[in-house]
Amino acid sequence: MHRLGAERGVALQELAARFNEGSKDYHIVVAEGGEGDEAHLLLLGDEDAERFVAGKPRYKPLFAMMKEAGMPLPTPRTPGMMSRRAVDAKGRLLALPVGLSTPVLYVNRIAFQRVGLDPDAPLKSWFDLQQVLGRLAQSGSECPYTVSQPGRVMIENTSAWHNEPVSARRGRSEALSFNGMLQVKHLAMMKSWHRARYLRIYEGEHEAEQQFAAGTCAVIAAPSARWADFRRSGNLEVGVLPLPFHDDFPGAPQNTLAEGPALWAAAGKKPAEYKAMARFVRFWLQPDSQVAWQRASGYLPLNRAGVLANGGEVPGADLDNVRVAVTQLHNKPVTAQSAASSMIARSKVRHIVDEELKALWDDRKPAKEVLDTAVARAQALIAPN
Repeated sequence: MHRLGAERGVALQELAARFNEGSKDYHIVVAEGGEGDEAHLLLLGDEDAERFVAGKPRYKPLFAMMKEAGMPLPTPRTPGMMSRRAVDAKGRLLALPVGLSTPVLYVNRIAFQRVGLDPDAPLKSWFDLQQVLGRLAQSGSECPYTVSQPGRVMIENTSAWHNEPVSARRGRSEALSFNGMLQVKHLAMMKSWHRARYLRIYEGEHEAEQQFAAGTCAVIAAPSARWADFRRSGNLEVGVLPLPFHDDFPGAPQNTLAEGPALWAAAGKKPAEYKAMARFVRFWLQPDSQVAWQRASGYLPLNRAGVLANGGEVPGADLDNVRVAVTQLHNKPVTAQSAASSMIARSKVRHIVDEELKALWDDRKPAKEVLDTAVARAQALIAPN
C-alpha cells in the first residue's frame, strides 16, 4: 500500500509488473491507501511511519526478513545523513528507503535568461543568490525565490550543510540547539529577503512547488524528488543547482540530509510471504530497477550500484537532480554535527518550528526569538520522553 500519488503510483505499478513478469511463484499487487492489516508491504512517509513504529511493533525488520530469506541486503550500513526512522541503533535497515530526497535549488531557466542571467552559473553563496534575486525583483518578478518545507531547508539542512549541530549532549541526555549563530544569521537573512520581496512564503503544503511549476517563482529550494514533477509540468525549463552556503562559516559546505518514504514489511506474515517480499526488495535493488525508479519518481539511488547503473560516475542529463543531490549528500564525510537528528525530525517538533517561522514572516518576532522559542517549546515537548 502507498500514498505516493498518481504519477509515482504508476511508476510503482510498472516496477511491480516487471517483477511479476519474471516471477513464476509470487505476484505483487499494488494498492493505494493508508495502513491496512491486509497489506504485506507498506510504503510510508514520515508521519505515517512515525505512527506505524510507535507502540507494539507492527513490522518485520528488513534486515531480519532478508537474512531469514537467505538474501542478505547488498547495501552497506546506512549513511549518517539519512533519516534515522528506518534504522535501528546498530545502523541496520528496518525498512527500505525507496523515496530518499534532499533539498536542492531549482531555477526557471527562461526567467533567468529573460533578465540576462546565466541559469547554469553556480550560485555558491547565499550572497550570490541575493544578487540574482535583486535582478529578478527589479525586472518585475512577483516571486524571485520561494521555499518548500521552510523548516527542513532553513534549519535542518542549512545546519548540516554548515556542519552545525541541531542538538547537543548534556550529561546523559540530549538537548535541542538549533538556535545558534548560524541559524540566527540565516533566518535573519531570509527575513530581510522577505521584507524586500525577494522571498515569498506560501502556507499550503505544496503551494510553493505549484507556484514554481506554474512559472510564478523564478527560484525554489525544494526536495530533489520534485525534479520529475517540474519536468512533467511542461510550463518551464528547469535547472538544478546545489544549495548555497554562507562562505564565512569554515565548515561549509558539508553535507545535506536525506529522507522520504520507506518500504516496511508488516509483521505476522507467513515465511513464504516474507520470502516473496524479500525477492521483491532484491529486485528493487537491481541497478536497472533503480534507474527506472529514479527517472519515473525523482527519488535517489538506494546504493552505489544505483548511482553507477548508467555506466559512469555522473548520471545522465535526465537525472541532473540525482547528480546534484548525491554530490551534496556525499560532499564530505558525515560528522556528529552534520548527521541526521531523530529529535528535530519528529513531526510534533517540525510543527512547532513551522508555527514559529510563521511568526517571523508575520513580523511578530525576530529571528533569535523565533529560534529560542522553538527550541524551548520543542524541548519541553520531548523532555518527558
